[in-house]
Amino acid sequence: DTQSVRADNQANSSSKRTQYPLTMTTYGPDGREYSMTFEKAPERVVAVYQGCIETLLALGLEDRIVATAGLDNEVPDDLKAAFSATNYLDEFTPSKETVTMLEPDMIFSWVSYFREGTLGTPDEWIHKGTNVYVNTNTAVSQDSLENEFNDILNIGKIFDVQDKAEEIVNNMKDTIATVKEAAAAQSGNPSVLVIENLNGTFTNYGANSIAGDMVTQLGGTLANPDASTVGKEDIIAANPDVIFVVYMPYTGDDPEAVTQEHLNNILEDEALASLSAVQN
Repeated sequence: DTQSVRADNQANSSSKRTQYPLTMTTYGPDGREYSMTFEKAPERVVAVYQGCIETLLALGLEDRIVATAGLDNEVPDDLKAAFSATNYLDEFTPSKETVTMLEPDMIFSWVSYFREGTLGTPDEWIHKGTNVYVNTNTAVSQDSLENEFNDILNIGKIFDVQDKAEEIVNNMKDTIATVKEAAAAQSGNPSVLVIENLNGTFTNYGANSIAGDMVTQLGGTLANPDASTVGKEDIIAANPDVIFVVYMPYTGDDPEAVTQEHLNNILEDEALASLSAVQN
């Protein structure tokens, strides 16, 4: 009947379809731009590292994955069934020989994977007919949430699942909008440090990091926006209102114990006892 035809037409009009061949740009080592063409949606993908694997699984593409590798942690519960259907490799970072034997038509990974001693440069693979997509925030100097959104949308285009990709990105943006609204209602503009203790040296997540981007967007002020590392003297001089401690519990670790260990690096250090964030 006419009503069903109208409903079908509305459903079809809301569904974006990829027109192949599709030309896509990605970034390799040193921020170099690479252009490649997809004649059709890839069918044999090698995905290395957590975010790349989880993006493909969230888009329902597990049947397109020929191998996965490089997980620091288990995937989220809602993706475990899909992940179990993939071939997870013994090598945390698979070698060029291993990947070549898998005969992939696409590799999705971090930029650090595409160097001499690992997989070589992206153009080596593109020249051989294997397309490459690199997580943008691992390859450019300015990390941002926008880069993450664009990566998800680009993968959606490559695999012709644009509606699903847009749904994921819109849900993320809705969450961010809700948090921003709540933050705007707070009084004050706290100074913030986001740091990670790596064997006594503190990595500082500044203005060029996603964490720094989050702090700024939520109305905070980064205490050391330009520094890549900070020492205890820098932390004391900044005396931030808030310190976020970055840490990673790996598979098999007790997450609560790892959390406490990293917090104690700040809370139990006598040199940092005078800090406002420690006192409060």
